[in-house]
Amino acid sequence: MTGDARPPERERPLGPIHGEMATVLRGIAHRLQLASLAERHSQIGILGLFAFVNGILSIGLMAAVAVATGAPFIFPSLGPTAFLLFYTPTMPAASPRNTIGGHLIGVLAGYLALVVFGLTARGPALAVGVDWSNVGAAALSLGLTAGAMVWFRVPHPPAGATTLIVSLGILREPSQLAVLMLAVAMLVLQGIVINRLAGIDYPLWAPRPPGAAGATRR
Repeated sequence: MTGDARPPERERPLGPIHGEMATVLRGIAHRLQLASLAERHSQIGILGLFAFVNGILSIGLMAAVAVATGAPFIFPSLGPTAFLLFYTPTMPAASPRNTIGGHLIGVLAGYLALVVFGLTARGPALAVGVDWSNVGAAALSLGLTAGAMVWFRVPHPPAGATTLIVSLGILREPSQLAVLMLAVAMLVLQGIVINRLAGIDYPLWAPRPPGAAGATRR
């Protein structure tokens, strides 16, 4: 073997838990001029505390909006999306295009499955019981979501949960689905603000092409 076989700097783990959270925390600490936090940004205890606080803030804001408006601004698949946005923000799956596009595909596939199996007026499967039509709708929605995310090149794993939320009837009204997508857009906006504040080269829409500038803006 000739040459340097090490992977490029951008592909190496950037923290002790093989994500970019340490880089995000270091950038925020420098931005806020918190020298002691910057020195300890890669310690597991500090990273865990940052993840704890960040999770409370990101999802807590959505929950507060949901309480204030009575609309479903909070749903399970927002959790893994939030973790992606702040754990591996420079990965393609965490980009705004993939996040919004993936969830939109999940919503459309889930609702189409409800229509195909005549379930748009039926209650949530977990409340009224699961029958073969629910099985078909769930399978169809997940298959369509997985395939469409590949066809449109917008893979975003949490969208697989979103489509099941819809195809199982947990959120099925068009107005609820519109709010769901608004919540996704709000979370993406949080991701842009926090990652850019940290100096992370987080994209405003499409993921960075391979070999683009490093993860942190200088």
